Amino acid sequence: MPSNSLRVLVTGGAGFIGSALVRRLIADSDHHVLNFDKLTYAATLTSLPGLADHPRYRLLKADICDAEAVAHAFTSFDPDVVVHLAAESHVDRSIDGPGEFIQTNVVGTFTLLQGALRHYRALSPERQSSFRFHHVSTDEVFGSLGAEGYFTETTPYDPRSPYSASKAASDHLVQAWGHTYGLPVLSTNCSNNYGPYHFPEKLIPLMIIKALAGEPLPVYGKGDNIRDWLFVEDHARALHLVFEQGVVGQSYNIGGSCERTNLHVVETICDILDGLRPGPKSYREQISFVADRPGHDRRYAIDAAKIRDQLGWTPSHTFETGIDHTVRWYLANEGWWRDILNRTNAADRRGLG
Repeated sequence: MPSNSLRVLVTGGAGFIGSALVRRLIADSDHHVLNFDKLTYAATLTSLPGLADHPRYRLLKADICDAEAVAHAFTSFDPDVVVHLAAESHVDRSIDGPGEFIQTNVVGTFTLLQGALRHYRALSPERQSSFRFHHVSTDEVFGSLGAEGYFTETTPYDPRSPYSASKAASDHLVQAWGHTYGLPVLSTNCSNNYGPYHFPEKLIPLMIIKALAGEPLPVYGKGDNIRDWLFVEDHARALHLVFEQGVVGQSYNIGGSCERTNLHVVETICDILDGLRPGPKSYREQISFVADRPGHDRRYAIDAAKIRDQLGWTPSHTFETGIDHTVRWYLANEGWWRDILNRTNAADRRGLG
């Protein structure tokens, strides 16, 4: 696929990963971007500083479940690429309210696929050859690993939460539209993202904010659940590479090769804060262990060999460099996250079933 100026429709472009991708496309390419976002609680336009008046950026506030709005987006923007990131994504919220996850992640993906297929069929043969529908998903669709092994692109699906089940369903829909209707689809499944502009209900930003507030740092269970951490800007770079150079019909796993227990993550945040903003005692003393999440998957780990070998992508950040950058960013951008806390209940505990 040529990497000259393309028209890229990004769903969920005001979310955490979506905004990182939008920022990258505007800064590091000549692509035009339509940000199609419902602007729910987790969408933050302040994650896109300076883009509102950029000549290659447009925002359309709309719901991917709204077929009329989807059709309007395709007609008015005429995209060459769709990167589908819009999703309900917080596991704890899916435990408390699974219906919203089914609606957005399953029905919304279906609605978007139908709109993309109508658009694709109306394109000239030349434009059809370069059109791509890139679906962005999660490693959580593969279930839970034991002490050894890694998720690959051929790992059987075994979702364990309402969130991962809804994403698994959307993955299957995308592949079905590729096989049945010939829509040129790509899929990626990523490990746990972190970095600047992360919505403060997620583990890393939540621990930073609670530590600074002098509050207990709640660690689920014994803190021994393991995740593979991926710096969000590395992920955005991978997504950009996949929709430009990936092979139609293929899926690519994107991981940071940074396995850490949840407790190690929290302790690392405390140690960095001890150095950057020392208090009367170590922040580690605020760590508290709380009731575990129902059905909490034990371990995730991605084998990213395929995207490395075929497309040349590797993460540029280790966990140590990425987490240090992230903590420093939150210290320097208190206004960004404090505004979110003032208008939402992002810091509240959820998912107790």
